[in-house]
Amino acid sequence: MSQQGETPAHQDDWWGALYKDETASDTGTGGDPDSLDDRFESVSDTVGGEDHPVTVVPLPDPRASRAEPAQEPPGPARTVPVERAPWEAPDGPSRPQTFAVPPPAPPARPRPSAPPAPVTAERPAVAHIGDRPPTYDAEPGALPASGSEDLGDVVPDTVVDGARYGTYTLRAASVRGDSARFRGEPRRDALLTARFGEGDSALVLVAVAGGDRTGGRAHLAAAEACRWIAEAVARSHARLADDIRAGRRGDLKSGLHRLTDRTYGKLRARAAELGLDQSAYTSGLRCLLLTADPDCRTRVFFGIGPGGLFRLRDGAWQDLDPELPEPEAAGEESPGGDRLTMDLQITTPPSPYTGEPSPPAAGPFRFRASVARPGDTLLLCGYGLAEPMRSEPELARELARRWSSEGPPGLPAYLADTQIRVKGYADDRTSAAVWEA
Repeated sequence: MSQQGETPAHQDDWWGALYKDETASDTGTGGDPDSLDDRFESVSDTVGGEDHPVTVVPLPDPRASRAEPAQEPPGPARTVPVERAPWEAPDGPSRPQTFAVPPPAPPARPRPSAPPAPVTAERPAVAHIGDRPPTYDAEPGALPASGSEDLGDVVPDTVVDGARYGTYTLRAASVRGDSARFRGEPRRDALLTARFGEGDSALVLVAVAGGDRTGGRAHLAAAEACRWIAEAVARSHARLADDIRAGRRGDLKSGLHRLTDRTYGKLRARAAELGLDQSAYTSGLRCLLLTADPDCRTRVFFGIGPGGLFRLRDGAWQDLDPELPEPEAAGEESPGGDRLTMDLQITTPPSPYTGEPSPPAAGPFRFRASVARPGDTLLLCGYGLAEPMRSEPELARELARRWSSEGPPGLPAYLADTQIRVKGYADDRTSAAVWEA
């Protein structure tokens, strides 16, 4: 190369003459212009002859390179030894090689998507009726105080239960009221659900009891009222279930009246043991009896004290146990087609379920035996829910809307429904509802 960076002329003259000067004569002895093949052989002889074979790929036509590969010229293939690749063996012909290449990266694992949102009904967890919520918080606050000697009397804030027998589905719940939650007082209502017997002859009892808000032991009285009526029903469940299936309303009324009065007699005796006035250790008590027989749709209600019994039929509520009922003769048909039998301090014959004498009456005994229709919903409740059901039409309409459109709600949904809050009503809420298929 010259100082100006040019290639010396003697290195390019031969190549320039060979490929650029079409009029120059060939270096061979012939006089005729040579062909491309002749020039190829000349180059091969010039570079190395027989001892150094060369492979030359002919220069294709540029237009052909865009279409398809050019065919090799006819004749024996000539190879040129090339520099050995680093991965080739020292000796022997070149052959396909196996390379140690890193494995392909695994496909990126997709990020786990968020779990699907739980399917929820249109009901909120805790709603309220009216233009503003009640004063107290909707969730539990303070726990009731306890000591080492009364841990067995601790009452949970909320209980919920359910079952399905025959043609009905049962839901039940008891929730501490907003006021008691705020003040750290125990739930005074009690709820008991129990089954006695087996198969179609089984009998289901739901007992709802509500103690006096001013009584410090009201929650204990309510719990004992539920337990003692359950013990009495358990001892006579076979006869009771048979009377319900046979429709012996008179026997049911007198027998259940006797069992209820005996329960209240025990409450009075317990009050005396504790040195309390009878009014300080008592409770309202309302019960449902339901057979497991799918062929029997008779539902029996009985009890003493405040509360409510409502039936949702064809989208409208019926109050089956008005707070101030009009006297009706036993056996008279009610507007809903049910036989209403209510005891208004009338002396009853001895109970067919026990031979013991009847204790003094504890109060007006309430009784109803009615035949359910498909699609009915029967609601038994204590005072804390019965009062707003009667006084706040919007609450009754909302529950009718929720319980008429679909089948029985699940336990969480039922609990949420019974907790629809209304300003001015902060008592415990205890209820049981029966959906008829």
